[in-house]
Amino acid sequence: MLTAFARAFKTPDLRKKLLFTLGIMVLFRLGAHIPVPGVSWSAVNACVEAANTSGLFGLVNLFSGGALLQLTIFALGIMPYITASIILQLLTVVIPRLEALKKEGQAGTAKITQYTRYLTVALAVLQATGLVATARSGTLFPGCAQASMIVPDQSIFTTMVMVVTMTAGAACLMWLGELITDRGIGNGMSILMFLSIAAGFPGALWAIKQQGKIMDGWFDFGTVIVVGLAMVGLVVFVEQAQRRVPVQYAKRMVGRRSYGGTSTYIPLKVNQAGVIPVIFASSLLYIPALIIQFSGSQESGWAQWIQANLVQPSSPIYIITYFLLIVFFAFFYVAISFNPEEVADNMKKYGGFIPGIRAGRPTAEYLSYVLNRITWPGSLYLGLIALVPTVALVLFNADQNFPFGGTSILIIVGVGLETVKQIESQLQQRNYEGFLR
Repeated sequence: MLTAFARAFKTPDLRKKLLFTLGIMVLFRLGAHIPVPGVSWSAVNACVEAANTSGLFGLVNLFSGGALLQLTIFALGIMPYITASIILQLLTVVIPRLEALKKEGQAGTAKITQYTRYLTVALAVLQATGLVATARSGTLFPGCAQASMIVPDQSIFTTMVMVVTMTAGAACLMWLGELITDRGIGNGMSILMFLSIAAGFPGALWAIKQQGKIMDGWFDFGTVIVVGLAMVGLVVFVEQAQRRVPVQYAKRMVGRRSYGGTSTYIPLKVNQAGVIPVIFASSLLYIPALIIQFSGSQESGWAQWIQANLVQPSSPIYIITYFLLIVFFAFFYVAISFNPEEVADNMKKYGGFIPGIRAGRPTAEYLSYVLNRITWPGSLYLGLIALVPTVALVLFNADQNFPFGGTSILIIVGVGLETVKQIESQLQQRNYEGFLR
């Protein structure tokens, strides 16, 4: 592995791409520590130390590398872009115009990317406005004595400067991510997401060590490391698992040349939906807490019931609801992202068929059957992985951002595998041994 890294840096163009990516990552982490104008940095630090990140803003704070609760220029992180991408992907199935653009190839993809940028900026304005309003009202850090002093000057001008700065930060991150995609290694947005989550690992592990009681916390620390390594191995195994559906292409004669006659396969991953179901389920479960927070009726009976059953991660109702939502969204996302009828039509158009299955509708039904069969273990796996932070909450008194579990471990492993594969392909093009042997 280390020899492969050395060979990667010895290749001039690959070294240039790696150094460029590392430079963008450094800029991203620097921006995550620059406060927004108009924010009291001392009050923010005092409240962050006592904050419970398992609340309403826990997921967004995770994707911003802790910059959200610190109210920095990159406080919104890449969540506006992720949300915009998911919305455009869902609308592509519903709106015929977007579906037609998707089928136009590179020109249509460029147009959809442009729409995604516009929607990202619009969502960034909305999220920045909501975040600034929450910080001004003191509800960003409930229970903190200095929460009302985070924004000392609450004039309209200061508020507008804060909103514009956070929106510009989100747009800048989108630009940096696209620069990594074009001139660096890997997918830029995925790399920034990886860095945001990995930045919180040292602090989370050290907090578990300090909260431990056996052997001054070193036993808990070691246990978490061992469990984390086992989970990484499990996630790698499942993420790489796929069902290969064989496809045979008939031989065709065009003039004096023959085409086709080759065998290939359709790779259907066990976890076809990726981390999207976990994000959907987490976002949906934040709605009850949002309703309570802005309704002003925290003392009513229905609000207390929601607080006890749908907000507390250790509640059995919360656990069951969270698990069922992940399973549902796994099937939902796979249904809209993979169209068996379209795949069957494309195979029929180019003379392809699955051995033993007739082309056309029987092929679509067979692909749908196989996809449903492998989605069940994939959805159950996602649900169990996402519940690991809840178990950690009980065993180690950790929060929802437990380093080795849930959304974080899925993204870390998934992005790491894809980036290593890209470096591997770059090395193999130059007749070098890659990382994977």
